[in-house]
Amino acid sequence: MMKSWQRCQQYLHQRLPGLQKQLALPQTSLQLCLLGALGGLVAAVLIILFRLAILALQSLYLSSFDDFSTADSEFRWMLPFAGAICIGAVALFAGYRHYRLGIPFVIHRMKTQYGMMPFRNTLNQFFGGIAALASGFSVGREGPSVHLGAYGASFIGKKLKLPFNSIRTLVGCGIAAGIAASFNTPLAAVIFVMEVVLREYRIHVFIPVMLAAVVGALVTRSVFGVERELAILEIVSLPGWHFPYLILCGVMIGAIAFVFNTNMMRVIRLFKSWPLPFRLLLAAAITAAVGFLIPQAMGAETGAIQYAVSAPTDVQLLLALFIGKMILTVFALGLGVPGGVIGPIFGIGIIFGTMLAILPGMVHGDSAHAGTYAVLGMAGLMAACLHAPLAALVAVMELASNPDIILPAMLVITSAYVTGVQLFKNKSLFLMQLDFLQMPYKLSPADDLLQKVGVLALLDERYHVITNPDDVTIRHHLDLLEADELLVIKRTQEQGAEFQLASYDVSLSMSGADSIRYLPMVGIIKQATMAEAFNALEAQREGAVYVYDDSQAEVHPIGLIRWDQVQSLLVKQNNLL
Repeated sequence: MMKSWQRCQQYLHQRLPGLQKQLALPQTSLQLCLLGALGGLVAAVLIILFRLAILALQSLYLSSFDDFSTADSEFRWMLPFAGAICIGAVALFAGYRHYRLGIPFVIHRMKTQYGMMPFRNTLNQFFGGIAALASGFSVGREGPSVHLGAYGASFIGKKLKLPFNSIRTLVGCGIAAGIAASFNTPLAAVIFVMEVVLREYRIHVFIPVMLAAVVGALVTRSVFGVERELAILEIVSLPGWHFPYLILCGVMIGAIAFVFNTNMMRVIRLFKSWPLPFRLLLAAAITAAVGFLIPQAMGAETGAIQYAVSAPTDVQLLLALFIGKMILTVFALGLGVPGGVIGPIFGIGIIFGTMLAILPGMVHGDSAHAGTYAVLGMAGLMAACLHAPLAALVAVMELASNPDIILPAMLVITSAYVTGVQLFKNKSLFLMQLDFLQMPYKLSPADDLLQKVGVLALLDERYHVITNPDDVTIRHHLDLLEADELLVIKRTQEQGAEFQLASYDVSLSMSGADSIRYLPMVGIIKQATMAEAFNALEAQREGAVYVYDDSQAEVHPIGLIRWDQVQSLLVKQNNLL
């Protein structure tokens, strides 16, 4: 057994350099697809453990999953406080400065750190998310799922020391698998990654992300089955006379999205200066108070779906659920409870959509269309709040499993999105949070392009290195260089080695000065992309950087990246895109 493991390690060590070099190029490959599937598997396992932990805890005091009205009223009000204490304890153990979680943080890391997630933040997200969802806070499980999926996939990339551009693709795979494992919606997961997280469509990214979503969905179905939460909603085809009313529904949903996003940001701003323990206790107090009056509003989206189905004409209950769910979600997420916003948006949208079905139900004489309107409300609110119209449409198609929902969903999503953007100037909730927290999520056009290509793909190995030479030796080597070769000078010092690029300077030689010109060289690790090379050379706009293997004890160039290579890549950007 030990010999087999050693042979496997030896084989991997031999093959890894070739794999690293191949993945440095932005192209579809079998190796990247297989790694994406592996990342999806790791993400799915983490999500399964996450969901099983929540189910195990809730089974101790709930008769039905996510239905907190089944808990004893004298015990129910204590749950949010117990959850807040657990979340605070985990944050204290992991460190308060590592308490940046959820989808906005993942988007930020995707743009600034190629999606690589810190371990301590992930600890906060995993255990804090379990405590939040098990204790009745109105947060979704997709936020932790995205974070955990990103961590699982980036862990593989870091262990294999893959180029950063391929690690970002792997992180997209992990996120897609995490969402697919959370909601059993693999196609919507792929679209969400492209539309919300990566904010771009590239075929070499799309294929492995799609495969990872399939793996995530299949693994999760093997544990939790194929049943979806929206399966209990009856979707029926809407007659043509509903369509003008659907436009009005979309307008109202767009207004609700604006109210939701605005109040969420208002709570975040108002309580930003409060210490985390105080914010968590306030969130627990509000959840306990509202949950005591409206227990059906506690938890993620599942309970709201159940009650929307069971009482589609009970205006008083639906209105109470809608208001309670809005208050609980805005304060829980605004005060820093770890969890996602998509699940609560689903619940709020389903409740509001069911309320919108009451008017046509009165005209028609029954409530047969309530399920259809509930799904449409969910789709419209997700599109307007998160600026993810395509992901919302695909999610509805998968969750409803009924093609009759497509046309009305497109109409509601369009009208809700346009209303929010043009009439209310509503922005994506994720981007509003990133802007407020001053967490960068935008790249310059040059960095955006160059981050897609690893330096290993363009290594220039036409150079000679000489150590601590004198001027005579340098001139001798310069005279022997071919036209396309470079000379690197290594100067050893107590604090380490320094590298310089040596060349003849014609202008200096004509003035009688020393004709040898030295340009300092910056080193970048072999996992880096051309963006790091560009940033190192941008100021001087000439010369080269040296690439080294950070796993070796002594820093030694394994290749160079010249400034003219960076320029050439920028010029050829249309061919790469």
